[in-house]
Amino acid sequence: MPELPEVETVRRGLAPVLEGATIERLELRRGDLRFPFSPRFAGRVKGRKITALRRRAKYLLADLDDGTTLLMHLGMSGSFRIETGGKGAKPVADDAVYYKRGKLEAHDHVVFHLKGGARIVYNDPRRFGFMLLIPRKDLETHPMLGALGLEPTGNELSAEVLAPRFAKRAAPLKAILSDQRVIAGLGNIYVCEALWRAKLSPTRKAGTLVKKDGAPTERLVKLVAAVRAVIADAVEAGGSSLRDYVQADGELGLFQHRFSVYDREGKKCPRGDGTIRRIVQSGRSTFYCPACQR
Repeated sequence: MPELPEVETVRRGLAPVLEGATIERLELRRGDLRFPFSPRFAGRVKGRKITALRRRAKYLLADLDDGTTLLMHLGMSGSFRIETGGKGAKPVADDAVYYKRGKLEAHDHVVFHLKGGARIVYNDPRRFGFMLLIPRKDLETHPMLGALGLEPTGNELSAEVLAPRFAKRAAPLKAILSDQRVIAGLGNIYVCEALWRAKLSPTRKAGTLVKKDGAPTERLVKLVAAVRAVIADAVEAGGSSLRDYVQADGELGLFQHRFSVYDREGKKCPRGDGTIRRIVQSGRSTFYCPACQR
């Protein structure tokens, strides 16, 4: 599933084309994705100007000039591509990603036809993504957005703010960091990588990172710095291309070539003589080095 860095990379790729653009018409090639489209979806966005393209956690938010926002989620395999002048994004070779990709055109489900001739095509082989129109005034209380936690890229993320959310918690760090109500947008890949950078075991109890008086320990300070750094590095690299993910211009994300522990079971730890181990936590694979992560 595309995680926060992939979604942010997509936002940055789409913004120059979408922001300020007018949707001449919306072409729906099926009646639903993961959920049915909002009622009269195509008609409601026709002629609307996109005033801003934002991101919240793993969601893309396209603000329209009528006071509504188009909320979009890429699901497991969703991607956008930009087509201008009759030319599409360049094809991606099957051997350039971890797993074989589906044929793009067969899964083109939504096409935004923009004034001036550009097209934004949404492709989703598994159809786990979705698009909904929501009144902008209702965004903060919407069921999909209202309970989201801190943004890992924002100034609000700090050890002091996280300390009360970690205090007295017996849950393992992997579970706490993956909880979208604590930090929004972190997924399996970047949680594993951040914990390795912070030299913290994914099985360590979250409460051990907070002192008895409620203040954050040095471990929590280092963890926050690691989360910020791994997200920044992943965005700079264009995200991670594992299965279906590509950037909006057709380019692959490259962060998968920088993995220290993720999907490296049995390989030597980059930090020393330890060997990367894989365990299962809450049904998800966790990769870490038991020698240096404590």
